[in-house]
Amino acid sequence: MSVTSRYRDAWEGFWREAPHEPGAVFWDAEPALTVGLHLSLLEPYLTESALPVVDLGCGNGTQTLFLADRFPRVAGVDLAAAAIEHAEHHDPTGRIRFQQLDASDEPAVRRLHAELGDAQVYMRGVLHQCEPADRQPVADAVARLVGERGRAFVVEPAEAAREVLMGLAQGPDGPPPKMRPVFAHGIAPLGMRDAEAAGHFRAAGLAVLASGELPLMTTEYGTDGTRIELPSKWLVVGRSE
Repeated sequence: MSVTSRYRDAWEGFWREAPHEPGAVFWDAEPALTVGLHLSLLEPYLTESALPVVDLGCGNGTQTLFLADRFPRVAGVDLAAAAIEHAEHHDPTGRIRFQQLDASDEPAVRRLHAELGDAQVYMRGVLHQCEPADRQPVADAVARLVGERGRAFVVEPAEAAREVLMGLAQGPDGPPPKMRPVFAHGIAPLGMRDAEAAGHFRAAGLAVLASGELPLMTTEYGTDGTRIELPSKWLVVGRSE
């Protein structure tokens, strides 16, 4: 199966219109505040640090570039070809292999695993954006990519994040500027329950090795000048030890 054309078109439209400037996208916070923190939680569970790393849902590649500074082989994949164009723009020397890939397309995921072998997977804020029917196939894709030796770090906005975002969107001036394109393109469902992610990965044959909560940083600020943070849940998943 593969995602609906409506969903793909929504993401293509978002990334075609997104600026190239760092921090212009709502969730594109500085890597030190995002993937840098997440790696500190993942690394104790890595049993083979030489495996390639896949940034699944890499967007414009900001976090992927950080990963490439720390791992010898990194790939970034995204549903939207326009996102891959942004990512390649930010990687002029071609250190990273970027490619368009629908993670719910099982044959495409199998081909990627055949090329890379078992991998570590980094996935930030992807499942809650998926349409409900696509969430299990995406979790299955993570299981395929990690194989027997890899681990995955998955972080998703918590249920409570929806209340934060809706409160911002319904303010007297409407959504903050960086949130407006998200709503305009219809890519902010945030309809996933907190326990759902773990259930999908268990159904895919992976064990939850660690989990917790932490704020998910954005690039937007409130009227009081403080950075907007979203409550999030994170998981480290892999084959049972």
